[in-house]
Amino acid sequence: MSAVLTAGGGLTAGDRSIITAINTGASSLSFVGSTFIVLCYCLFKELRKFSFKLVFYLALSDMLCSFFLIVGDPSKGFICYAQGYTTHFFCVASFLWTTTIAFTLHRTVVKHKTDVEDLEAMFHLYVWGTSLVVTVIRSFGNNHSHLGPWCWTQTGLKGKAVHFLTFYAPLWGAILYNGFTYFQVIRMLRNARRMAVGMSDRVDQFDNRAELKVLNRWGYYPLILIGSWAFGTINRIHDFIEPGHKIFWLSVLDVGTAALMGLFNSIAYGLNSSVRRAIHERLELFLPERLYRWLPSNFRPKSHLILHQQQQQRSEMVSLKTEDQQ
Repeated sequence: MSAVLTAGGGLTAGDRSIITAINTGASSLSFVGSTFIVLCYCLFKELRKFSFKLVFYLALSDMLCSFFLIVGDPSKGFICYAQGYTTHFFCVASFLWTTTIAFTLHRTVVKHKTDVEDLEAMFHLYVWGTSLVVTVIRSFGNNHSHLGPWCWTQTGLKGKAVHFLTFYAPLWGAILYNGFTYFQVIRMLRNARRMAVGMSDRVDQFDNRAELKVLNRWGYYPLILIGSWAFGTINRIHDFIEPGHKIFWLSVLDVGTAALMGLFNSIAYGLNSSVRRAIHERLELFLPERLYRWLPSNFRPKSHLILHQQQQQRSEMVSLKTEDQQ
């Protein structure tokens, strides 16, 4: 998002057109992924639990951030201001919601507290309030001029410093907090499992597989923000060192990875077992039986997999009986 709002100095018109196309395509993918999670929360009642409610707010922030990144030319009047401020607001809210998810998991697993649902109002105050404050502060030092499809440009060192302090400082604070929190959660689960399992080799192998599954599920959450904003941070630092001399490939990576954050979040946080189960149950109700034969086993509901296995076993038993009779 930051490069989308600031990239331009030292780039030709053709370069800016390419960056615009990349931003629109990546933001569209993020918008589709985030909208899918929002619709799942609204349509499936079994998903309206507190744990998934935080994921819903995360997806909603990503959806609105992506929407304002792909709107048309905002170079006239109020739309220009609205696009710049709302994009910054919802993008900050997005990575702040990831910290609430990490806090909830840490408080439940490590602290063994059950009062996380009572903190929902505090979460809203923290996320929306912080996003509003940094967005208002961000307006200081900005020159609202038209640059392609973007409004905000920082012409001086003051504007660039304010941008860095109001976006990248809280961003990397959130990354460090998420990484430290998930490290504690994974270590806690690992110690608890080692205390609970037996001493046999088979149990140890199961324990290792379970630990690997936990690492794959939670360990890469902080990596999403790092992958989305590492190039943006490098681009901002380079802009401090050599102002007005943009590197094209760095700007492309900056815009592309930042605009894909919503898609990454929707896949990592949203497509969990509860969502897949809810989708499978609806497919099982509305899709005819013959269509499941053409689907891969990973996309079939468990009931159809069990039925298919039973049919295979029956056919094998029939073949054995015919061979015995012969």
